[in-house]
Amino acid sequence: MKLKDLHSLFIHELKDLYSAEKQLTKALPKMAKAATNEDLRHAFEQHLEETETQIDRLDEIFETLQVSPRGPKCAAMEGLIEEGKKLLEEDADPNVLDAALICAAQRVEHYEIAGYGCVRALAEQLGMTDLAAELQDTLDEEKETNDKLTQLALSHINEEAMAGSD
Repeated sequence: MKLKDLHSLFIHELKDLYSAEKQLTKALPKMAKAATNEDLRHAFEQHLEETETQIDRLDEIFETLQVSPRGPKCAAMEGLIEEGKKLLEEDADPNVLDAALICAAQRVEHYEIAGYGCVRALAEQLGMTDLAAELQDTLDEEKETNDKLTQLALSHINEEAMAGSD
């Protein structure tokens, strides 16, 4: 796809996020299964449901734009997920693994926050206020997920990881 103007960049970035979200729906169940902390497992399961809603939202945006969501695979998300997979292969104390899963998940969230911030700004610049509002909803959800992960880490998971398997 040739990036000839701001609109084509907007479409390009939306397709990248669509690919990223699709990849994430395959990774989140594995992260939930690997989590030993029940609150963390629940957070991953809840974010999977939210991610599926976000994909539906993107589908509606593509339909409004009359553009196919298909595009190249998001290499950044692929790399972030691969790093997470490598964590699962480590010989790690369960509490330490939970802390590591939060680290991996927050890397993903920060990528999504950056991406949705960009497309929301592009939509606003292009005068697509309705789409910008929908993208803002997703951006807010991503920020909330990141905040939840931080709270889980600070409330007890990191402390439990400090103790290791005493």
